[in-house]
Amino acid sequence: MSAPITAPGSGSVSGPGSVSGPVSGPGSVSGPLSGPGSVTGPGSGSVSTAPLPHAVALDLTGRTALVTGAAGGIGRACALRLAAAGARVRAVDRAAEGLEALVGEAAGLPGTVEARLLDLTDLDAAESAAAGADILVNNAGLQLVRPIEDFPPDVFHTVLTVMLEAPFRLIRGALPHMYDQGWGRIVNLSSVHGLRASAFKSAYVAAKHGLEGLSKTAALEGAPRGVTSNCVNPGYVRTPLVERQIADQAAAHGIPEERVLTEVLLKDSALKRLIEPEEVAEAVLYLCTPQASFITGTSLTLDGGWTAH
Repeated sequence: MSAPITAPGSGSVSGPGSVSGPVSGPGSVSGPLSGPGSVTGPGSGSVSTAPLPHAVALDLTGRTALVTGAAGGIGRACALRLAAAGARVRAVDRAAEGLEALVGEAAGLPGTVEARLLDLTDLDAAESAAAGADILVNNAGLQLVRPIEDFPPDVFHTVLTVMLEAPFRLIRGALPHMYDQGWGRIVNLSSVHGLRASAFKSAYVAAKHGLEGLSKTAALEGAPRGVTSNCVNPGYVRTPLVERQIADQAAAHGIPEERVLTEVLLKDSALKRLIEPEEVAEAVLYLCTPQASFITGTSLTLDGGWTAH
C-alpha cells in the first residue's frame, strides 16, 4: 500500500472514498469477508477472492500519462495530480508559455512533466504523440457562444476537430501499447453538456455528446484487453474557458455580465458555486487507480446536482 501523497496546495490525500479503521452502521457487515462479491450459505457454495486494500492506491510510478490542454485549467490540474502520484506526464498544448510554467510547477513532484507543444488540429501528430501512453486524458477544448444561425461554420468545424476527432486519433494512437501490455486508462473530459444541452452552444454540445459515444465504444472494445474508458462530466469549472464566455453569454441572453453566473451558469445547479479544477483532477486520478478497474463505459458526473432535475 502506498503512502498518502501530498500535492502542492492539496494537503495529504488518501484517495476519494478511502476508509480507515472499522466501519459499522446500517447495512454494514461484521466478520471475515473473503472478498468482493463472495458468497457463503446453503446452496451457494463458497467463492473466495483476495480482499481489496482498504484505501485507494495513488501510486502511478512507472506509468506514462498524456494530458491534452495541459497548459491551464483542468488539464494543468490533471497533469500536476498525475505527476504527484508518480506518473511521467506528457503535457500537450499549443500554449508554450503555459507549458513552461507547468513544468516549473511540477519540479520536485514524485513524477515528471514533459512539455509537448502541439496543435491538435494536426491530427496525424496527435495520433503519433499518444504512442506508448498508459494513461490518456483527453481534455483540450474551446468554446464559442452563438445562436446556430450566427455560428461560424469554420469554428464549428474546429471545435469538432479538437474535441472529438482529435480524441479519436489520440485513442487510436494509444491503444496498441495499452493492448500489448493488457492495461490502460482512457479518461475523457466531457461535461454536463455531454448529458444535457444548452442554447447557443451547438458545437460544444455536439462535440461532448459525440465524445460520450466514442468513450463508450472504446470501453466495449477495450474491456477484454484490460483497458477502461470513461468520461468525467463537470458542471461549470473555475477556468479561463468559463471566464472568457461571460461576455458572450451576456450578449446571447440579453442580460448584464454580472447576472450571468447566477442566472445562466449556475441556474440549474443545486450547489451554487463553480467547481475547482483540482476537484475534477481527483476524479480523473481515481479512474486511473487499480480499484477503478471495473468502472468503464460510464460518465462520472460532477455537476452539483444539475442533472438531478
